[in-house]
Amino acid sequence: MLLAIDTSTGTSVAVVDREGGVLAEVGTDDAMRHAEVIGQFIDEALRTAAVAPRDLSGVAVGMGPGPFTGLRVGIAAARAFALGIGRPLVPVVSHDAVAWSWYGSGGAGALQVVTDARRRESAVSEYAGLDADGLPMRTQGPALFPRDEVPATAATRVDASVVPAGAVGMLAELGYAAGRLPLAGDEPIYLRAPDVTPSAGKRVTP
Repeated sequence: MLLAIDTSTGTSVAVVDREGGVLAEVGTDDAMRHAEVIGQFIDEALRTAAVAPRDLSGVAVGMGPGPFTGLRVGIAAARAFALGIGRPLVPVVSHDAVAWSWYGSGGAGALQVVTDARRRESAVSEYAGLDADGLPMRTQGPALFPRDEVPATAATRVDASVVPAGAVGMLAELGYAAGRLPLAGDEPIYLRAPDVTPSAGKRVTP
């Protein structure tokens, strides 16, 4: 059983179980209030699922792509929660969760997942379906494009305003069952450098 968190677009939190599926999921497509709602959503998801933190076997988290400010809120919350309960953190590519959800809902064929990257840009990934383990086959991306220049392909385009944390968690469960963890790296997928970078410091001569 996993707690799952994604803040790459809106904010979504879920509790999932490999056998039971998504036990609880709560979220919003508001892309500006991640820090305000994340704690409330974690508490609500756990209470709705009637699951205590000690019952969890890990925490799955969407690693992006996403804007720096929003994405880091969810990743920081997931890391802190995993550390607090002494369980592993399972990183997942957020676009993969959107793709898995679409294919699982009956979608077929090529798929293009698009999310807002701010600054009039979009993050884009392409998929060819699910593999034998039920995991999405990403053929391209994630990559950054000007919002009006996203490649037009034969794929079905899905614009996601919120990445379902339930899908993030179920991907982590499937990856574990297939012996294919980790599904993503430990570093957030920003696609763009943050607006603010540490200063190199002022050189002082004696």
